[in-house]
Amino acid sequence: MFLAIDAGNSNVVFALYDEKSGKWANQFRLETHTPRLISQLSKKVPLYFLEHGIQPSQIQKIGFSSVVPEVNSIIGQFCENYFGLSPYLISAKSYAKLPVKSLRPNEIGSDLMCNVMAAFSRYSRPVIVVDFGTALTFTAVDSEGKILGVNIVPGLKTAVRALFTDTSKLPEVELKLPQSALGQNTIHAIQAGVLYGYTGLVKGMIETMTAETGLKFTVVATGGLASILTTLEKTFDEIDRNLTLEGLRLITELNA
Repeated sequence: MFLAIDAGNSNVVFALYDEKSGKWANQFRLETHTPRLISQLSKKVPLYFLEHGIQPSQIQKIGFSSVVPEVNSIIGQFCENYFGLSPYLISAKSYAKLPVKSLRPNEIGSDLMCNVMAAFSRYSRPVIVVDFGTALTFTAVDSEGKILGVNIVPGLKTAVRALFTDTSKLPEVELKLPQSALGQNTIHAIQAGVLYGYTGLVKGMIETMTAETGLKFTVVATGGLASILTTLEKTFDEIDRNLTLEGLRLITELNA
């Protein structure tokens, strides 16, 4: 089995890829917050493997993508202790063998490279990947695999949390798309403003990138919140929550 570890700003995702079935079989996540991560790793990971009947020895290779450098050594040491394997950490050096190219490999996040690696390998044509994470990102690639650019805005949860923490009377609300864009109470108003607002943002960003480049893009969405905005279903050609993990696996296989 292949183990993918994707350390993001909010969560560290662990996912197992079964080579026989060609599918991502198991997936779980821990909070990235460093003081709690050490105890979570030592307790929750062995418990998860025990509950699902998976032996650590079944893991043959580990790929590791991280945009949180301070957790890298913690996770690396845990993998060596528990699995007896050193994870392959994706870095700028990993990109030389890839069909997708960045003009600034030291600046682009490994999560974004994983996204475009998976999408471009699948379609071999111009692609925009929209990733709904802590940040909402748009990454555009041309027909030759050249990354044309990246666009970053605050993610959905980040926007809602900012309203909650930076105002004295607005509550933190559930990310649920209301039936109307016209809010009838405070909670409805926030949900309508953020979710319908982001619907327009995503459509507008894709239209602007398309107009600027003159390319016909395949648009792929990923991230845990990709399915919340049902108003965008016709905007995306595909929604794949495992896109980052698949790119992580492909990059590791080409390098490790």
